[in-house]
Amino acid sequence: WLGALRFDNLALRSLPVDASEDGGPRAVPGACFSRVRPSPLQNPRLVAMSLPALALLGLEAPGADREAAEAEAALYFSGNRLLAGSEPAAHCYCGHQFGSFAGQLGDGAAMYLGEVLCPGGERWEIQLKGAGLTPFSRQADGRKVLRSSIREFLCSEAMFHLGIPTTRAGTCVTSDSKVVRDIFYDGNPKSERCTVVLRIASTFIRFGSFEIFKPADEYTGRKGPSVNRNDIRIQMLDYVISTFYPEIQEAYSDSSIQRNAAFFKEITKRTARLVAEWQCVGFCHGVLNTDNMSIVGLTIDYGPFGFMDRYDPEHICNGSDNTGRYAYNKQPEICKWNLGKLAEALVPELPLEISELILEEEYDAEFEKHYLQKMRKKLGLIQLELEEDSKLVSELLETMHLTGGDFTNIFYLLSSFSVDSDPSELEDFLEKLTSQCASVEELKVAFKPQMDPRQLSMMLMLAQSNPQLFALIGTKANINKELERIEQFSKLQQLTAADLLSRNKRHWKEWLEKYRVRLQKETEGVSDADAWNAHRVKVMNSNNPKYILRNYIAQNAIEAAENGDFSEVRNVLKLLENPFEEAEGFSEVKEDAEEEGATATAAACAQETRSRLPYCSKPPLWASELCVT
Repeated sequence: WLGALRFDNLALRSLPVDASEDGGPRAVPGACFSRVRPSPLQNPRLVAMSLPALALLGLEAPGADREAAEAEAALYFSGNRLLAGSEPAAHCYCGHQFGSFAGQLGDGAAMYLGEVLCPGGERWEIQLKGAGLTPFSRQADGRKVLRSSIREFLCSEAMFHLGIPTTRAGTCVTSDSKVVRDIFYDGNPKSERCTVVLRIASTFIRFGSFEIFKPADEYTGRKGPSVNRNDIRIQMLDYVISTFYPEIQEAYSDSSIQRNAAFFKEITKRTARLVAEWQCVGFCHGVLNTDNMSIVGLTIDYGPFGFMDRYDPEHICNGSDNTGRYAYNKQPEICKWNLGKLAEALVPELPLEISELILEEEYDAEFEKHYLQKMRKKLGLIQLELEEDSKLVSELLETMHLTGGDFTNIFYLLSSFSVDSDPSELEDFLEKLTSQCASVEELKVAFKPQMDPRQLSMMLMLAQSNPQLFALIGTKANINKELERIEQFSKLQQLTAADLLSRNKRHWKEWLEKYRVRLQKETEGVSDADAWNAHRVKVMNSNNPKYILRNYIAQNAIEAAENGDFSEVRNVLKLLENPFEEAEGFSEVKEDAEEEGATATAAACAQETRSRLPYCSKPPLWASELCVT
């Protein structure tokens, strides 16, 4: 089945490859790639495959002998056997991690296998993530485990089917080989299965690929492995622009500065549009370091990502992001900051005064334009583009925040709002909307204080008495947030469910009146109101997904897979391939509430008798306790 794949490894011919054969962790100066060998796994077997992703490589769905095809995929896409023409290599790059330059990073667990050349002329780089040690593995083992691999596999495909630029995932292969992981860094390690994901993209080159030339950083003292090798920077620019931006190469073939400026302008605009798309589906990347930013504007490197459930502009999906650097509302400015670091990395081939001007002129304008265009579609504003639309969107999000509305489900519901609804229809619609808002119990979990009261008291005293010492161990923003949590939590103790419902209905009624007025402006001058409304609903339903990869959905699939049942991963993959359509027969598994003092036996019985909810439902209460690091 895989014998049809034809390789043409242009990247290895165009960019310098490390001459050393030493496979252990080390500095790799003067090279963009190092040759490596995947480490074999015991008893590899297929968890799932994405046929739409594999079709990019020219692979057709396996016929009657699907079992043989799955075994073949497990053998080759675990790294246990190499395809003819593949040349495994690890890519060298650096990066600013959480704002600080970290020096050499590179593919510590991923391996370039080669570039598959399709009959139509398309070229796709394929890569194994989790295939073993490389020169860039540092103190790690080059392996990935089942839970993180399932998340990356599913989210890569989910993002594609949502219409968001992304790397793809072809297969997920697990094994009987084990590694030890301390999941929450709390001294409780456990043994987990080594798992490999086949990743597919036009290229995996990232902003950090151009940071290998960086001299010693003034703050961290770290430097790139290829300082003073401007010849390689020129090679990289020539390769990236001629291969992935051929129209720019053609238009500016006689001026490298103009060509490089046009390239920087294009990646600036692509990045702005990409992050606008993220914001519009409530996607949080979690680790927006410069080494996780694609040079062609794709979502890349799925780690502690998360889709927002309850709308919170300050939502942090990464349990390791203590300062909230990569919070949902910070993503646009962080991506702009990262582009600034790319601009620095392109000097002298693109002078900073040119790139900084491009960044200031293009990024914010492109982001705002694309974000508002997308939000208009999500709200069904298809006839007119009014200045007031931006305010309507802001007020919607503020109402969502005040009421703890589910980001995905509120948007999805709005297509069923009728401009001409009578009072009883409006009341029915308000019932539906408020059912997607956080309950008192959910709010208590969300606003539960996180610091020990004695610790908080000490920190507050320290902030007053010794600000310098306080600055080393805490931030005013964190303390203020904790004080806000305490205040909210205290108020929630007095709040009844009826009071909350009444308050939420009032907030939504106010916003819906503004929305109704705006929709009425759409209908002015429309000859056929029914046709307009049908088109509005169609546009909304193709821009507001019914299904996203919520953390609890992924967690259910992971737990089943860890127990040897891969059917849930495959079911969820199918669901995510049609995120805008009603799916029949897909349910999430929700544990029944256990009564206090239940015995272990009773709890085990409760596990057997579970109630089911559709996957488009608000997450169950236990989902709020999930922590991804």
